[in-house]
Amino acid sequence: MKGMVTEHQARMADRVLDEESLQREHLVITLSGAHAYGFPSHDSDLDLKSIHIAPTAALLGLQPRHVPAERLEVREGVEVDYSSNELQPVLLGILQGNGNYIERVLGAVTVRALPELEALRPRVRAVLSRRVHRHYRGFAQGQLREWEKSGFRSAKKLLYVLRTTLTGTHLLRTGEVETDVTHLLEPYGFAEARALVERKQRGEHIELSDALSEQWQQEVTRAFAVLDDADASSTLPLEPPASAVAALEAWMLDVRRQRFGA
Repeated sequence: MKGMVTEHQARMADRVLDEESLQREHLVITLSGAHAYGFPSHDSDLDLKSIHIAPTAALLGLQPRHVPAERLEVREGVEVDYSSNELQPVLLGILQGNGNYIERVLGAVTVRALPELEALRPRVRAVLSRRVHRHYRGFAQGQLREWEKSGFRSAKKLLYVLRTTLTGTHLLRTGEVETDVTHLLEPYGFAEARALVERKQRGEHIELSDALSEQWQQEVTRAFAVLDDADASSTLPLEPPASAVAALEAWMLDVRRQRFGA
């Protein structure tokens, strides 16, 4: 996270995470949102996405608990948006192609992590499949609908559409997770979108002119076509290989055994 946020922002994030870590054991905490996507502005919040491991005994009782956690607060001028999901539903989501969860494990901006994460990462890479296409396309379509409702004005929402489609494209073509859209614009034919990045970096609520909005409505449509082409030619399997799923489950069961008395 160093270099992507200010020292003050990092201190506020650490305070929140220290408090949340008293409540649950985090396997990994990653920086998400504009800071991870390559277009933070001075007023961007800190979006912290986590995976936690519940005590095994809590999962074997009469009322098993996979309770997610959320926290949103402004601390000394810094807005911190923290959320965490339990390990088992996260791994199930990864098998279904949930890019949100995949990015928590394989994303580049790791804030905190347990040693077990290193053993998990290759197992997650092994279960990646073309199911990710459905997730990234659906997520991007939802963001596009929000952009349309705003009158085609928001530079931020437009960049979220491009970020989502191009991260999905890159994953389908290479099997690698890249969330920073500035690393993906040129390789996938969207170099002109750097102008949008520069606008967004001026502030969260920067709006586009009507002419730019109309221009980028057409470009966004092309981004969906690029994503669909990547799916059609992807080297990823249609579904996660059974042997890789078994290895992922074995890793999870070993983690559970180690924490049975916790």
